Amino acid sequence: MSHSIPLQHSFYCCIKMPEGPELHLASLYVNKMCDGVVFSGPVIKSEVSKNPEVAFTCESYRITATSRGKEVKLTLTPMKSDDNGEQRSKGGQADQPMDLVFRFGMSGYFRFTSEDEVPKHAHLRFYTKEKPCRVLSFVDTRRFGSWQPNGTWQPDRGPCIMFEYKSFRENVLSHLSDRAFDRPICEVLLNQKYFNGIGNYLRAEILYRLNIPPFVCARDALEGLQSDDGFEDRKPLKNEITNTKTPERAKKKGIKQETGDLLRLCHTVPLEVVSLGGKGYDPEKLDYSAFEAWLQCYYVDGMKSISDHNGRTMWFKGDPGPMAPKNSKSPKVKKRAKKDDDHDYTDKKKVPKSVTESTTKKRAVKKETPKKEKTTHPKEAVLKSRKAEKTQEATLQRETRSSARRKKSSSAEPAAGRGKLAGRVTRTNSK
Repeated sequence: MSHSIPLQHSFYCCIKMPEGPELHLASLYVNKMCDGVVFSGPVIKSEVSKNPEVAFTCESYRITATSRGKEVKLTLTPMKSDDNGEQRSKGGQADQPMDLVFRFGMSGYFRFTSEDEVPKHAHLRFYTKEKPCRVLSFVDTRRFGSWQPNGTWQPDRGPCIMFEYKSFRENVLSHLSDRAFDRPICEVLLNQKYFNGIGNYLRAEILYRLNIPPFVCARDALEGLQSDDGFEDRKPLKNEITNTKTPERAKKKGIKQETGDLLRLCHTVPLEVVSLGGKGYDPEKLDYSAFEAWLQCYYVDGMKSISDHNGRTMWFKGDPGPMAPKNSKSPKVKKRAKKDDDHDYTDKKKVPKSVTESTTKKRAVKKETPKKEKTTHPKEAVLKSRKAEKTQEATLQRETRSSARRKKSSSAEPAAGRGKLAGRVTRTNSK
C-alpha cells in the first residue's frame, strides 16, 4: 500500500510551521508506519542536501522514534543475526544502534511511500528489505531542517513543554531574574531554552486565551506563578480556567490574567493539538478542517497582526502592549471579504465601457462643468487696466491720423484732375 504526499501539504506548512505538537505527531507517525517493518542497506542522502552523510549500513534493522520539544530522534537498531550475533558492514557500525536527531526547520516532515512515489524533496531515505521495497523519507521543501548522526538532544534546549511539564515549569520560574525575561512575553515564548516546543501559532493561541497583550514584559506576565501547581497528576482539560487572581505588579503593568496559569496553558494547549491526531499532522489526509476549527486567534478573521522585534508575525486581539516595536507597521485587522459596491475590485469593475456611454458622459461633463476663471492679484488687475487704457488711446490716435490722411488725399485728387484737363486744352489750341 503506497502513501503519497498530498499536493496541499507544502502550502499548509507555509502557514503552520512544525512546532512541538507536530514533531510529536511525526514520531507517532514513524512508529505507526514502521511497526514490524525491517529496513536494509545504507541510508541515502540527497545530493543537494548540505546535511551530513549518515554512515550506517546494515542488512536488517528497525526504526523507532521519540520526540522532545522541537526535536525528533530516530533510533536505527540492527537486528542480530542467528549465526554469530554480529554484523559489520562498510560505512558504519552495524552492530550498534544509531540515534539520528532531526530538527524540522520550516517545512520538515516524514513520509512512508513506495519506491516509485518518493517525494521530490526527500533528503534522507531509509529503504525496507521487502520486495517491492518501501521508503521512509525525511522531506524538507525549504531545506531549513537538519539531522545529526549519533546525535543527542540539544543541551541548550529546555525541558519539553508537553512531556516534562514539572521540569519545564521549574526551569522557567527559577530563571525569571535572567535578562531574557526583560523582553516581551511573545518573544520569550519562542526562546527554546525555556519554552522548548512553543512556536508561532502556539504563542498566539496561549496569549489570546489569557487576554495577555503580546508586548508586555515577560517577567511581569509570569510573576506570581508557583513552581508546583499540582497539575501534573490531573488529566489536562481544555480551556481550564483557574487561579484568576492577578499579581499586584502585573496589575500595575496593565496585564489582565483572567483565565488562568500561563505556564499551564503552555502545557495543555499543545496537548490539545496532539489530541487532534492525524488531522493535526498526518499529511496522508487532505482534511485539516479540524485544526483550522481549533484555532481561535492565529490567522483567524478579525485578529490583528504585527511583526515582533525579530521579524516574526504575532497574531493577537486588542492592545499589543507597551513594548510593541515602534518602527513596525501598524496592526492590521484581518477581515472576511465582504465586498461592497464602493470597494469591489473584482473583474466586473474592469469591463471596458462602450463608446456611446463614454462619449455621452464626457459630453455631459463638458456641459455641466463651467470654465474656471483665473483669480488675479489686485496689482495685476491695476496693471492690466492701465494697459487697456493705453491701448485704447493708441487705437484712437491711429484712427484720427488715418482719417486726416483720407481727407487730405480726397481734397488733392480733384485739383490734380483739373490741372490735367487744362493741359489737354492748351495742347489742342496750339495745334
